[in-house]
Amino acid sequence: MQFFYLTLEQMLSIFIMIMVGFTIRKKCNFPDHADSIIANLETCVFVPALFLHTQMTQCTVASFRENYTLMLYGLGVVAVAIALAYPLARLFVPKREHTAAEDYQRGIYRYALTFGNYGYLGMFIVQEIWGAEMLSKYMLFTALIGIVCNSWGLYILVPKEKNASLLQNLKTGLLKPPLIALVIGTLLGLLNAPEFLPEFVLTAAESAGKCQGPIAMVLAGFIIGGYDFKKLITNKKVYVVSLLRLIAIPAAMMLVMRLLGISKEIMTLTLMAFAAPLGMNTIVYPAAYGGDTQTGASMTSISHILAIATLPLMYLLFIVLW
Repeated sequence: MQFFYLTLEQMLSIFIMIMVGFTIRKKCNFPDHADSIIANLETCVFVPALFLHTQMTQCTVASFRENYTLMLYGLGVVAVAIALAYPLARLFVPKREHTAAEDYQRGIYRYALTFGNYGYLGMFIVQEIWGAEMLSKYMLFTALIGIVCNSWGLYILVPKEKNASLLQNLKTGLLKPPLIALVIGTLLGLLNAPEFLPEFVLTAAESAGKCQGPIAMVLAGFIIGGYDFKKLITNKKVYVVSLLRLIAIPAAMMLVMRLLGISKEIMTLTLMAFAAPLGMNTIVYPAAYGGDTQTGASMTSISHILAIATLPLMYLLFIVLW
């Protein structure tokens, strides 16, 4: 039960930080592109710093040999999620006129049903509750998920007339700063580089990495604050897809893993990654390429609010009690 309350406390603290971002967007005079600047800082500085420091200090030859298979588990789980997302998305946007707008909306629902906020929010929760060792395992678990998210995920979120090929998106996904930092940090850890690096280098990376979680949550609220909140919470379909994202799909994963005898640790990693609320890519990617952001903003808002209750309860039911 202790971890249940810790999870609940983390979700409540996350909600406070989201509200801070929401409030300053509404009340303070920020430029329209401020969210892009903050998002770039997250992607290019704070998240890579967290990856780099965690892997340098936690990834040894022994731990990597023991945990490298987590990447394959993560890839397997996201493949299942994609397979479920295709038929489920058709329930929300049925094929009628076969227009580009219809296909694009269906892509948004596919993304929402496949990926939760496994990065910004998932890492923050894992780090705060279980510490750096578990965070290192979580990074390995989500490494290939991140490649899929930044290649196939980008492919379905960008309007087709402005999109690159799936192969080009895959190359883009492989060159993202967080993944590069993960690889470099893992190599440095395997080489025991922290023993030879100046202490101030490790301190700088650790300090920057600690900014990742709080700033990500403030950014979520900041982006949501740019919309008419009443319009965001009146889309009935979004409530259904949010409950599928937060409860039904991860619950099905937990049941299958239990039947297959998967370890509690891998089930916990899966739950933290796939029972998380929808992330901000359904806003950020379409906004960058001129696509519709209203549906994604609704999903982000509603799923983050609901996750305050659902994520601790899912952990209680499937990890603590079962």
